[in-house]
Amino acid sequence: MQQRYKVRVSTNGAEALEITESERPPDLILLDIVMPEMDGHEVCRHLKENERSRNIPVIFITVMSSEDDETLGLKLGAVDYITKPFSPDIVSARVRTHLELKDHRDCLADLVEERTAELIKIKDEERQLLEMTTALSFELNLVRLLAKIMDTTQELLFADRCTLFLFDDKTSELWSQVAQGLESREIRIPCHAGIAGSVFTTGETVNIPDAYADPRFNPEVDKKTGYRTQSILCMPVKNKKARIIGVTQVLNKKGGPFTSRDEDRLKAFSAQTSIALENAKLFEDVLNMKNYNESVLESMSNGMISLDADKNVVKCNAAALKILRENPDEPLEASIANISTWLSKANPWILRRVEKVMRTRCPNLTMNTDLKLSDEIRVSVNLTIVPLMNVQHELIGSLLVLEDITSEKRLKGTIARYMTKEVAERLMDEDCEAVLGGKTQEATILFSDIRSFTTISEKITPQQTVALLNEYFTIMVDIVFDYKGILDKYIGDAIMAVFGAPFSTGEDPDRAVKTSIDMLRALGAFNQERKAEAKDHIEIGIGINTKEVLSGNIGSMKRMDYTVIGDGVNLAARLESANKLYGTNILVSEFTYRELKGSYVCRETDLIQVKGKEEPVRIYQVLDYHDEASFPCRDDVLELFHKGLNAYRSREWGRGANFFSQAIQLNEADSVSHLYLERCRAFEDNPPEKDWDGVWVMQGK
Repeated sequence: MQQRYKVRVSTNGAEALEITESERPPDLILLDIVMPEMDGHEVCRHLKENERSRNIPVIFITVMSSEDDETLGLKLGAVDYITKPFSPDIVSARVRTHLELKDHRDCLADLVEERTAELIKIKDEERQLLEMTTALSFELNLVRLLAKIMDTTQELLFADRCTLFLFDDKTSELWSQVAQGLESREIRIPCHAGIAGSVFTTGETVNIPDAYADPRFNPEVDKKTGYRTQSILCMPVKNKKARIIGVTQVLNKKGGPFTSRDEDRLKAFSAQTSIALENAKLFEDVLNMKNYNESVLESMSNGMISLDADKNVVKCNAAALKILRENPDEPLEASIANISTWLSKANPWILRRVEKVMRTRCPNLTMNTDLKLSDEIRVSVNLTIVPLMNVQHELIGSLLVLEDITSEKRLKGTIARYMTKEVAERLMDEDCEAVLGGKTQEATILFSDIRSFTTISEKITPQQTVALLNEYFTIMVDIVFDYKGILDKYIGDAIMAVFGAPFSTGEDPDRAVKTSIDMLRALGAFNQERKAEAKDHIEIGIGINTKEVLSGNIGSMKRMDYTVIGDGVNLAARLESANKLYGTNILVSEFTYRELKGSYVCRETDLIQVKGKEEPVRIYQVLDYHDEASFPCRDDVLELFHKGLNAYRSREWGRGANFFSQAIQLNEADSVSHLYLERCRAFEDNPPEKDWDGVWVMQGK
């Protein structure tokens, strides 16, 4: 590897972090877990918390090969996990692959940055073009109009400076975009502040021949600007309704103070300017509304196509072009022509509905319809057609609104095979990507498996095997769906179902247990049908566990499945398999048993330690599916078994054996009592160690 790459080696975690902070951080990090000073998990956590190093791919290479270690490493952000011993060629290949993926991500980031810069440039050019276009209409551009009024007023009154303040009723401020003699910038003051604010508030003209002799003048402004204010003429600007819309402030008349004649001339000029200002403001409001509407139109995710009164396409937004697969790089006129052809030839029924809408002036809604784009391509949409009216309520055209539901329809069809309609619809209503992206949550896992399926399948043809499984799975999965469970996967003849992911019902353990009970009852009816057809009897085992699991879309870039993983899943699978040992059909863990809200017929079956785990788990047998014929004297048997179990755990082997024997006399088929009777007799001959705690260690999976 050192022949192909430049490799830097660190002897501990702290040194590794220092390398990532260097001027040239590594492109990829191979990280052991067991290291001095700081272990690999802590190093990885620091790397992913640091903005500078979080995107560096990390591959763990370690002797720690347990599933928990690997899960933790991937949770911390590692892209791969390799256990020792390993093949150098495989490590080299994975390094090369992750470096290539990093290069692809970096290229994509550069491309996004480049495209963003292009969009900003386009936006700046559009804004500049709008300003240049607006500047052509001097009387209607408010900023240019303000400048013209300032120039004219200054010239009219032989003044040194002039500022026209306009009232902003949204902020209760006086503002001006232009101040003669100062740099062009926006000035804003409270509408009651200063001399201008006083004039605006009182509506009275102020003529100050000597500014520094008047207490209303604030000399601090001159100190900041270096300007010397001598005389001031400040007058309100009123519209035709005598409402004050602004204030004109003129400074320093050349040759002396402002006179009454100046006041009259400014008053007459202000009356004319108020009309121009209101026209300019009205034009600006209309222009802003137009731009706002077009921005709203372009920003909408639904496609919009407007037609005139002759049903000709006038305009469409970007979403419509995308839905109809039009090339965004083509001129808009060409796209509009293509859409016109598409309407008239491929989907003429739309124009017929447009004609009806224009005739009746009533909107038309068509849900979940397919639009033909070509012989091979269809898109699914909700189509709304509404009439367009002017202010005189005259018909001027129509508007087509296209809501693209192609992906939603495809996704609903896919997820409906794995979950109930209600869960699928809720998943569609919420942030699907966030829900499926991966999260830790409590869920109840159910595993079921057909006993001796290999023996059964060897007696029948492959076609009969498939038919058997399809019929069996249909019955069982329908029951899972009835209780709001999700089909996680089929594993040969086994079923894995999840209750509580991606959404909890608040009673997921109960739903899982009720599902198992109904599965056994449905299996009884299924076996009656098979018996009538001289077919083999089928037995199943079911294991249920409630635990915190990791749920989400898991898999490769080419194929991913929504599933759950974790110790909780593994324990459910172990319990399903444990049914073979105890001769039972349904076993649930203590974690599920404690969460049950309903009342069920259960008996504590054992305290077991499954393979790979140190902590023992209490397990319970569910018996609700039995009737008197299949489990006679149930209550008496359970009472005797409970006494026998207490004696067994108290090392009273003879007494325990007596209780189990009595239970067997009442129900010869009680396999659990038979099992404990054998244990008592075995321990009576060969007692366990003194520190025996009643835990039975499971040897197999």
